[in-house]
Amino acid sequence: MAMSAGSDDGEPMMEMNTTPLIDVMLVLLIMFIITIPVATHAVNIDLPSPAATPPDVKIERTKNKVVVSPASEILWNGTPLSEGQLLSALQATMAIKPEPELQFQPDAQAPYDTSAKVLNIIKGSGVTAFGFVGNEQYSEFGKPANAPEAAE
Repeated sequence: MAMSAGSDDGEPMMEMNTTPLIDVMLVLLIMFIITIPVATHAVNIDLPSPAATPPDVKIERTKNKVVVSPASEILWNGTPLSEGQLLSALQATMAIKPEPELQFQPDAQAPYDTSAKVLNIIKGSGVTAFGFVGNEQYSEFGKPANAPEAAE
């Protein structure tokens, strides 16, 4: 880039001197950086104090399994139920202490609508010990659910 120092014939220089502008911008940038508050976000968690000897309590939970079949059947431990019967069964298990674990496993070909209804019933019942099982069979997208592994 060529720079012109102006001409000696007395004409005014047509270029603006940007050095003072850059100096002012740098000073403003430094001032903004200084005035930004320091990030002091803290999440306080009350951890339990360590006990001398941990208790050896092992709670054995019973398990109930809800399966949605491809024919839109709701199966409770292998027994077909209606939506109302499912709600009654869930409420009955809520009275058991400790609460039995509820495992939900929709079939790969099960209708989405039925699966969503069953999930809404489970959520509305107030079940707290809930989990999805059998998801590992869908770990590869596009692979059939019950296909045997390819031989290497």
